[in-house]
Amino acid sequence: MFGLEALDLARIQFAFTISFHIIFPAITIGLASYLAVLEGLWLKTGQTVYRDLYHFWVKIFAVNFGMGVVSGLVMAYQFGTNWSAFSDFAGSVTGPLLAYEVLTAFFLEAGFLGVMLFGWNRVGPGLHFFSTVMVAVGTLISTFWILASNSWMQTPQGFEIVDGRVIPVDWFAVVFNPSFPYRLAHMATAAFLATAFFVGASAAWHLLRGRDTPAMRKMFSMALWMALLVAPIQAVIGDFHGLNTLKHQPAKIAAIEGHWDNSSGEPTPLILFGWPDMQREETRFKVEVPYLGSLILTHSLDKQVPALKEFAKEDRPNSTIVFWSFRVMVAMGLLMILAGVWSLWLRWRGNLYRSRPFLYFCLWMGPSGLIAILAGWFTTEIGRQPWVVYGLMRTADGVSAHSAAQLGLTLVLFVVVYFAVFGAGFGYVMRLVRKGPVTGEGDHQHEGGPGTPHTPARPLSAPKEGLHDSDQGTEHVEGRA
Repeated sequence: MFGLEALDLARIQFAFTISFHIIFPAITIGLASYLAVLEGLWLKTGQTVYRDLYHFWVKIFAVNFGMGVVSGLVMAYQFGTNWSAFSDFAGSVTGPLLAYEVLTAFFLEAGFLGVMLFGWNRVGPGLHFFSTVMVAVGTLISTFWILASNSWMQTPQGFEIVDGRVIPVDWFAVVFNPSFPYRLAHMATAAFLATAFFVGASAAWHLLRGRDTPAMRKMFSMALWMALLVAPIQAVIGDFHGLNTLKHQPAKIAAIEGHWDNSSGEPTPLILFGWPDMQREETRFKVEVPYLGSLILTHSLDKQVPALKEFAKEDRPNSTIVFWSFRVMVAMGLLMILAGVWSLWLRWRGNLYRSRPFLYFCLWMGPSGLIAILAGWFTTEIGRQPWVVYGLMRTADGVSAHSAAQLGLTLVLFVVVYFAVFGAGFGYVMRLVRKGPVTGEGDHQHEGGPGTPHTPARPLSAPKEGLHDSDQGTEHVEGRA
């Protein structure tokens, strides 16, 4: 297929499926915590705006949760179908870690998800809030185990190799491997930011259409407080993560920097832009800042960063890809910080909800968090190459014995089915977003409490009434949440 070998197609197939999958858990993680905050604020203050926002976002959460489960199952099966040699080699570590995720996180989420989605008028407020919190905790526990498994593949420890297989000897060392704390913090924070900008963009869309309601203002304000406070923290976490990567995966850092040679003996410059050429072993058309690479990565002005020519050709990641994927991630992060600072200035001016340039900026920033997550994931995974388990097993040795024709056919099927199924899911979510939250004191169906015999909220229902009114910018949308 297009001159690609079976290994290339297996990698593309896994990259395709995981790129779809990672979007849904990222939004689910952030929305679960957001919903817990909204319900907690409603219980504490009694303000109906928090209740209305909860019932709006719980529908979107339910759709994302379902799509995340489906896409995750497909990705998990590929370990056995396309990467059986890897599973045979490292399955004694990765298998139990993924099983722990099911036994702890998934069972916790499944146990309380029904109460969260359908129990608003069936159980007391305290129990319902507890269920929402447990679902949020479950998403974070799931993140914990998934990142533990993937981080072990990046920085493996706590094992022995017996008869050509990895045997865990210290589970604490396996789980809390050197890169795990940094990658866990980085990913969880990225999920919160991605959700914040998704929520903020949704509010901006309605505000631009004249629907200036308390619910829209509250959505917008909460999202931008998150951007202001968390985006700079994410930059600091990223710096620590980079230092950890420099220590344990220096070839990845060299590829990210597009840095080829240290023969001059001078400190490493920071290459802002350029085109790393893997064949010519140089970064062409580069724009660089002297000393800045050493300052950022070693926190000194005299130390050098490892160069790609220090590693054998077969051990070098593809610098062309990770150089630019890393810069896309950083660019999104800088724009997030800009959004937070800009929002603070507009708050001080009293113009946060009326500045159309800023509202359009936030609208276009809606997918920025997901773009940053995908770019960061590409940087991490492609930067690990040519290893599937860093330093232990090469990717070429982990693939199953399938032909290029078989993998090409299944890849085409995946593309067709994924765009059909998840495209429909995405369209449904956008339909809900365009509708917006239903507000009003007269909707008693939202009132929680034990023994209240009302019909439960329907998280997967998108009422048709009111959709056209919302699209035209009216401030009132009829229909049931």
